[in-house]
Amino acid sequence: MKAASATRRIALAGNPNTGKSTLFNRLTGGRARVANYPGLTVEKESGTFRLSKSGLVELVDVPGTYSLSARSAEERIAMLAIAGLDSEPRPDAVLLIVDATSLERNLYLALQIVELGVPTVIAVNMVDMLAERNLTIDAQELARRLGIPVVPISAKSTDSLAPLLEALDDVLETPGIGVSGAEWMPKAGPLSEDLEAVGQSLPATWCEGPAVRRSALAAWALASIDDQDEFTDIPLDLRRAVRDRRGLARAAGRDLDLDLTRMRYGWIDQNAAHFVRRRAGGAVTSTDRIDRVLLHPLVGFGVFLLVMGIVFQSLFSWSNPAIGWIESVFASVRDYLAGVLPPSLVTEFLLDGVIEGVGSVLVFLPQILLLFFFLALMEDSGYLARVAVLMDRVMRSIGLHGKAFVPMMSGFACAVPAILATRTMERRRDRLLTMLVIPLMTCSARLPVYTLIIAALFPPDRLFGLLPMQGLLMVCLYVFSTCMALVVAGVLGKTLVRGPRIPLLMELPPYRMPHWLSVARKMLTRSRMFVTEAGGIILVCTIVMWFGLTFPRAAQVETTADTGTSSAAALEGSYAGRLGRAIEPVLEPLGFDWKIGIGLVGAFAAREVFVSTMGVVYGLGEDQDEQSMGLQGHIRAEMRADGKPVYTPLVGISLMAFFALACQCMSTLAIVRRESNSWKWPAFLFAYTLVLAWGTSFFIYQGGRMLGLG
Repeated sequence: MKAASATRRIALAGNPNTGKSTLFNRLTGGRARVANYPGLTVEKESGTFRLSKSGLVELVDVPGTYSLSARSAEERIAMLAIAGLDSEPRPDAVLLIVDATSLERNLYLALQIVELGVPTVIAVNMVDMLAERNLTIDAQELARRLGIPVVPISAKSTDSLAPLLEALDDVLETPGIGVSGAEWMPKAGPLSEDLEAVGQSLPATWCEGPAVRRSALAAWALASIDDQDEFTDIPLDLRRAVRDRRGLARAAGRDLDLDLTRMRYGWIDQNAAHFVRRRAGGAVTSTDRIDRVLLHPLVGFGVFLLVMGIVFQSLFSWSNPAIGWIESVFASVRDYLAGVLPPSLVTEFLLDGVIEGVGSVLVFLPQILLLFFFLALMEDSGYLARVAVLMDRVMRSIGLHGKAFVPMMSGFACAVPAILATRTMERRRDRLLTMLVIPLMTCSARLPVYTLIIAALFPPDRLFGLLPMQGLLMVCLYVFSTCMALVVAGVLGKTLVRGPRIPLLMELPPYRMPHWLSVARKMLTRSRMFVTEAGGIILVCTIVMWFGLTFPRAAQVETTADTGTSSAAALEGSYAGRLGRAIEPVLEPLGFDWKIGIGLVGAFAAREVFVSTMGVVYGLGEDQDEQSMGLQGHIRAEMRADGKPVYTPLVGISLMAFFALACQCMSTLAIVRRESNSWKWPAFLFAYTLVLAWGTSFFIYQGGRMLGLG
């Protein structure tokens, strides 16, 4: 037991959608510290509150999970935090919140936690909804059969929490009352032999505590480790022991996963009737009536498109005033410093490197805030779970489930917040696969490039006298990118990012009003983590790009009255310009010259930079993205050495296809690095999209020339 002066630590656990975040906010007052679990990108939130006898205690919000089987990052983190394994300290107690309306299913996680021998208090939440579901819960009988305190609550009401605080106080002061004496582990038979054999390979430090803990950890290992598990830091002896026992079980025709599930659900089925009672003939609930609409294959899909249209419109248009304000603030700061600082290399670095770099980070904030506001709103209300079920019918054909669709749709606005939105997906494999295809969706940063090329090379005619050619081309680009993303997801899901096809299993919680403090906390904490972590990488990349476009200084010419010519000559002689010349032989089969190559290099900082970079290349000054009519004229007039135009409609289509598929966005690569916790995946993302873009553009350009369209 800890010294009385030490702060006690309570782990808050539970299934998703059980009101865990609401309870966390009620107890801590919404004041949370946010960090990452060591070596992972899964967030850890903690706060403090005061108990009458135990004093100040720390509450750690464990990721919501349906079980402790470590088949996902969240499940593994939940196990580490609750059991106190590896670098995670063992908690003094576990506060487990369960949904009163789905008590039997929630008890599966409860039994796994109780097995570990950690003092536990169960909070049965949403008891105010039992009458609508025609249910009654006998909390005292459940407590007697489990052998630990059980307290009915409604997390929405602060008044109902007093008995829960008293129970926590008692368990912290007398830990033995929170440790169960109930037993459901087998005493004999094949499963008992499996647990005994695996238990011998467990690290001794893991098993300190009640004797049942060794069997519980052996059961966890048997359920978590297989030939396709994603975690490699489990002790080698333990991995070998588990795989040996799983091999023996398969040879004997036994399914260990099924045996372990039956072990716990057998106890639940045998005892549930004593503490859960159902009244017959109840009325249809409001949740049931709403689900008849929102889960309907046609009507539900239409409602979903309407909702996503609102979300997309907010990310695409509603954030523009805030984005414009941020840009204007940084432009004003830049102009002010340019007026007071003497001309020098340091001044250029400060203005064009640092300030532009910080601006390129903060300009994403409005979209990120809006995206996570809507996601948190849909999650707290219960609608996000319905979206996943609805879209699962489509997404499972490419090896993903419905939760992948929302981030992919968000990619139409910006890949950065869309990749952050993959955190709503449980399995690491699904998150990774979705992150690898989101950059193929047509983001808003590509629109200035598409607008410039379409306006310059395609007349505003109407197809068949009805459809505007320019608008139709824009629609085709969106359809093209979506189809390519789905095809690539299907290919990668069956090759490089293989994994067993896991059906979408999730609880459909009752609809409820969002807890606004919880929504705001989720929105702000994720935005803060983007700025502090991914933002640093983006800033560094921006500064590197500035050096590439600025040096070597010796190559620059003296400033003349023709500042555009001077800028173009300086850019041609820079490292980026030399790179454009160097890659010209690779780009020539696509119909691109070295000047387009410079534009592609500059666009790596941000896709829309292609427009301003091309303005500099053609000697029009750096504000040409605001006055693109002159640039359109130069594009139409640009000629090759043989007198043929550089830009033709075929070259334009080839160039737009390249932009549609290539991941020319260091912000996207930075956020993939941050979310995957590895440089391997952003490197692969950049490489495969570049090869895909080159191959598609080559096919379009060379195929068009063979058909006489060049």
